[in-house]
Amino acid sequence: MSAAQNPPTENQLKATENWYTSWFDTPYYHILYKDRNYREAQVFMDNLTHYLNLPEKATVLDLACGKGRHSIYLNQLGFTVLGADLSENSILEASKNTNETLHFKVHDMREPFEEKFDAIFNLFTSFGYFENDEDNLTTLKAIKESLSEYGFAVIDFMNVAQVLETLVPKETKTVEGIDFQIKRYLKDGHIYKEIDFEDKGQKFHFTEKVKALTLKDFEELMEEAGIYLLDIFGDYKLKKFHKTDSERLIMIFK
Repeated sequence: MSAAQNPPTENQLKATENWYTSWFDTPYYHILYKDRNYREAQVFMDNLTHYLNLPEKATVLDLACGKGRHSIYLNQLGFTVLGADLSENSILEASKNTNETLHFKVHDMREPFEEKFDAIFNLFTSFGYFENDEDNLTTLKAIKESLSEYGFAVIDFMNVAQVLETLVPKETKTVEGIDFQIKRYLKDGHIYKEIDFEDKGQKFHFTEKVKALTLKDFEELMEEAGIYLLDIFGDYKLKKFHKTDSERLIMIFK
């Protein structure tokens, strides 16, 4: 594993506390990640819903739904979907697609829902953002409490071993005429991504920070939360999980 030179000081890191509340609410987040493979994501959701054998019109919670692209697709598959996200701007955008069986709301994933769901999906590494590690356990408990009696939950996380093995310390990504300077490194059990760019004469700096949770970490958290881990997959085609080679860590639990 290689790491970028000169990780920031402790004082600089203090500025990243609750980074997700500001970065996800900027248009630049969506510009940088506009080329994500959504067809691959749809194949994943097809495979997932078939595997779970969800009944017709099952209620599905898309937890950390962003602008709702995946919620919309799940709704098109025939499910009653609620998309929830902490970002008010993202929910405002997502809500333009509301219909009788598709709704969106601003919600903190650490809080359980009053209603119960047949399936809860937390997809595309939308976990492990919190400054306080206890919040990861709190979130798992909230997911468990929000499931119906026969419901299933899915967390789709990065495979940390594979990410660290292939980590690119520095790169420049140009999207819509903006040069995003990106640095990545591991520090204090978190994977950091620092993003610097200029637009319209103004300089911007954002930091993404995700807890480097392994399968063992999740197993311990789930045991503490009273959760049953039912199955583990290593990619969006639901192939077997391999600790060193798999691109994803996909966990089915209840």
